[in-house]
Amino acid sequence: MSNEIVLITGASSGIGWELAKLFAADGSELILVARRLDRLEELSKQLQEQHGTTSTLFQMDLSVPGSAEELFSKVQDTGKQVDVLVNNAGFGQIGRFEEISLDRQTSMCELNIVTLTQLTHLFLNQMVPRDSGAILNIGSTASFQPGPNAAVYYATKAYVLSFSEALHAELWGKNISVTCLCPGPTKTGFGDDSDMGSLPMFKNNIMEVESVAKAGYRGLRKKKRLIVPGIFNNLLAFSNRFAARPIPLWIVKRMQTLPKS
Repeated sequence: MSNEIVLITGASSGIGWELAKLFAADGSELILVARRLDRLEELSKQLQEQHGTTSTLFQMDLSVPGSAEELFSKVQDTGKQVDVLVNNAGFGQIGRFEEISLDRQTSMCELNIVTLTQLTHLFLNQMVPRDSGAILNIGSTASFQPGPNAAVYYATKAYVLSFSEALHAELWGKNISVTCLCPGPTKTGFGDDSDMGSLPMFKNNIMEVESVAKAGYRGLRKKKRLIVPGIFNNLLAFSNRFAARPIPLWIVKRMQTLPKS
């Protein structure tokens, strides 16, 4: 993989950080994107010392409209050809729909859906002519059912899964793969950033971020369509496909009701 170039969004922490380490160990060159430049510099230094990895860093807020095209242009200016695109950047928010600010929910849609879609389109159009490439989109176990008290977040992740699976099918017969990684609660900063950290689901059956990243990395390399890491997460995700529609709604609402102060 020494000639492979991998672009990872949201690389400054969590799953993105761990995926960067796995690709670096494989000898890949990295393009790392996040809002926190100090964290990207720390990661780049660590990967250089441990694996001799070359990293190009872009400090960007990908929830800003037009940021996908800006990032694509910046990558083109480097002359680098992206072989693997990892759409990892995203965020969520717990709370009743009408109580969460419209700006935050619009930004969530912009990052989780619009930027992901635009980056996929821009870089896929370079992969298709050379019939080579791979895309890893980060969904969630939230992708499998509606999420009362986190309605917009669950809806964005449902989009990511549906979009990824459709592209996977469109690309059958080509040497290009699209994989969707759908983790459940994971030990990252997501719980605190989304205010979900106090929920029972973030206290029980929570997975280590290293395990989740490894599952996604292996799935990408094997060109798998869908990866749901963890036995409990698999049971939760796939049982929803067979349960009567109101049952998952009731369960998720109960699980995502914040404790009264």
